[in-house]
Amino acid sequence: MVELPRVPEDERALRAAYSRFPSGVVAVAALVDGRPAGMSASSFTSVSLDPPLVSVNAHVRSATWARLGDRPRLGLSVLSEDQAGICRRLATRGLADRFAGIPWRATDGGAVFVEGATAWLECEITQRVPAGDHEIVLLRLHAVATSPERRPLVFHASAYHRLA
Repeated sequence: MVELPRVPEDERALRAAYSRFPSGVVAVAALVDGRPAGMSASSFTSVSLDPPLVSVNAHVRSATWARLGDRPRLGLSVLSEDQAGICRRLATRGLADRFAGIPWRATDGGAVFVEGATAWLECEITQRVPAGDHEIVLLRLHAVATSPERRPLVFHASAYHRLA
């Protein structure tokens, strides 16, 4: 039997372990007071086909999530391999306008999508589950579109990568 070290209380060690799992990155965005607001998330997961559900995780102290969490519709844009700069911008704290210079479009329901992504999902929040310093946000899909010629952005070991 293999002996594993106990879970460290050092946040950096946990982050390093979590970063060993590669993931895609999504922009989570909506109109707030008529302007786009959004953040990036690498915790996006497909959940169910019937009903169509996905999830993301949001930090409970995120000022951006506090603005997005009550929106009737959210737009999830699966970022493409050439959008690492957009991902960084959407992850930057304290920016007055995270969408400055980012091409976007909005639906009638207020979901905001990043142009040039590889997929877009229009969703509504169905459940928010407390989970430590985050909450798991369960989202029901209402519309989807893809751009299969675009390859996804991959986040691994705290850096952005392209598929080989």
